[in-house]
Amino acid sequence: MSSTQVPPYGRSPLRAVHVLGGGSAGSSAHVRSVAGGLVERGVHVTVCAPAELEEAYGFSEVGARFVPVPRRSDPAAVAALRAACLPADVVHAHGLNAAVRASLALSGLRLPLVVTLHTRSHAEGARRRLARLMERRAVRAAAVVLGTSSELVDRARRRGARDARLAPVTVPAPRPAAGGTESKARAELGAVERPLLMAVGNLAAHRGYGALLDAARLWQYLDPVPLLVIAGEGPERAELQRRIETESLAVQLIGSRDDVTELLAAADVAVLPSRWEARSLLAQEALRLGVPLVATAVGGVPELVGEAAELVPYGDPEALAARVTGLLADPARRLLLAEAGRAQARSWPTEDDTVAQVLSIYDELTETVRIR
Repeated sequence: MSSTQVPPYGRSPLRAVHVLGGGSAGSSAHVRSVAGGLVERGVHVTVCAPAELEEAYGFSEVGARFVPVPRRSDPAAVAALRAACLPADVVHAHGLNAAVRASLALSGLRLPLVVTLHTRSHAEGARRRLARLMERRAVRAAAVVLGTSSELVDRARRRGARDARLAPVTVPAPRPAAGGTESKARAELGAVERPLLMAVGNLAAHRGYGALLDAARLWQYLDPVPLLVIAGEGPERAELQRRIETESLAVQLIGSRDDVTELLAAADVAVLPSRWEARSLLAQEALRLGVPLVATAVGGVPELVGEAAELVPYGDPEALAARVTGLLADPARRLLLAEAGRAQARSWPTEDDTVAQVLSIYDELTETVRIR
């Protein structure tokens, strides 16, 4: 018998609208995965997001209807979002920006709103106060708030959420690389006869790349000197590049890439120096691939990796450099972490688990009963 869920006679299929704002890689991949799983179970899914996210993630390819809605809160954009939501039984917003816009669009309508918080704001000063107000509006408008880490759940409760729950979402596992891909990647990057370190993420202040460059300066004495490769783009690029050139650091900024999984699989060590993370996409991919990870003990990272990674304090380049160089000098420890990482990844919720949790919440909110 097919596992696809079919609505009872006389009852229409559940209609769910998913709303994305800017759409980080993790949240966008999550929405694509959930949308596909819901469609397979008989749910009619619409994804509202900026047009470029459809081009990058192909929500329509998994059976969802896509409606382009710009990442703005002006009346025209809110009206377009409201029109897309009107036929829905439930609206599910992903991220703070999407949640606030969805709450505006649903004003006066009796439609349940689910909000998934994938990360937190990193704004400072006046922007930080504004972000706090936005968080309060978003979580208080939601029937259910899902946090991807325990810290985000606690944060939502402090902001006034009526119902906040842990939803440790898992993004799709990376596809196995073809044979010889790792050697090709190392050759392309110039790391055939030297250790390769890999970091991935937008080049923003909260990613901790300043401290990572400080650590790179500390391991310059090694022979051969490890090559640190950072994949991503962002506002800190010019300053980071200036430091790399001024200090003659063995670091490459390679920009945004669509072959990050292959590059990561070729690395000896992955590095995550962020000030805060929930369920880091880099950490998930590194552990699944069996790449030893050195990460800051912040946010949801300890909860995510367990004992399967080396954890250091945020903003401590000496500790970061010591852990990285220690791993490079200890192949047995790297092998142990690789095995532990794969085991930890097997303990995470599957995509089916995630879809089942989301669908159960929709059932709860809409009192819709479907038959398998």
